[in-house]
Amino acid sequence: MTTVSSSNDLTVPSHAWPTEPPAPTAAATGSPTGRRRRDLLRMSLAAALGATTAVGAVAGAERVRERYPLPFYGGYAAPIHGDRRTEPRHREVAVTWGVNTTKKLVALTFDDGPMPNWTPQVQAILAEHRVRATFFLIGERALAYRDLLSGRLGGHEVGNHTWAHRDLARMEYADAYEAIARGARAIAAATGREPTLLRPPYGHLGGSALLAAADLGASVVLWNRQMLETDYRHDQPGLVDYVVESCSPGTILLAHDAGDQERLVAINGLPAMIQGLRARGFEFVTVSELLGER
Repeated sequence: MTTVSSSNDLTVPSHAWPTEPPAPTAAATGSPTGRRRRDLLRMSLAAALGATTAVGAVAGAERVRERYPLPFYGGYAAPIHGDRRTEPRHREVAVTWGVNTTKKLVALTFDDGPMPNWTPQVQAILAEHRVRATFFLIGERALAYRDLLSGRLGGHEVGNHTWAHRDLARMEYADAYEAIARGARAIAAATGREPTLLRPPYGHLGGSALLAAADLGASVVLWNRQMLETDYRHDQPGLVDYVVESCSPGTILLAHDAGDQERLVAINGLPAMIQGLRARGFEFVTVSELLGER
């Protein structure tokens, strides 16, 4: 793992997180872009609408949407570069919910930090119980609250939760690329560690986000079990029982170390969850350690 400066300079080694998307290939320079294709489609639709009655226009528009529900190339759904010629830097992207294993391993993960409200409390609980976890950090928060990370990561792992927690599934490629890359640079600057794991905000993925992850060499990590704070906001013992009983070997468990008051039902119940899972024979590992069991 390469160490980078923890100053405000967000530059990271180019071999880890490229600062620019891949350049179009020479053969692509003369091809129409996704935006031009969309403009042509809109122009064709407008012409068609102008030549029909109002009812016919609606029906025609519906037929167009059915045939071309979203832009083929470009836009937030397409996992192909708009020029249709530029390859992704990496030809595959791993997307993991959990790991198939018979070993009683569980990866405890925390999203949305660091924040002054709950991050120190989570860190203290994990330290007391000697549990290693994976923190998916928001880049702008990592820079703003780097003091919550300095010297406190220990054996924990850091992952990328993008720069500002915007929905990647609603972004076109350039914006998704920047959200992921900027988040990675910020986390590296704040922690001295280059994150290789990406957790998209809300777990949402579009084709453009997958393409950006491929260009950046990131592995996408989701979850197969999560804290259900809203379901158990007034029933901490019930939430503890749910988590302890529902985890299975290879589980990636989603929790949060930031947010509103409802998060506390899970954070306050964390010691009992740790004890309960250990009583069932589970060992806590980082996400990367769990992925190593594949």
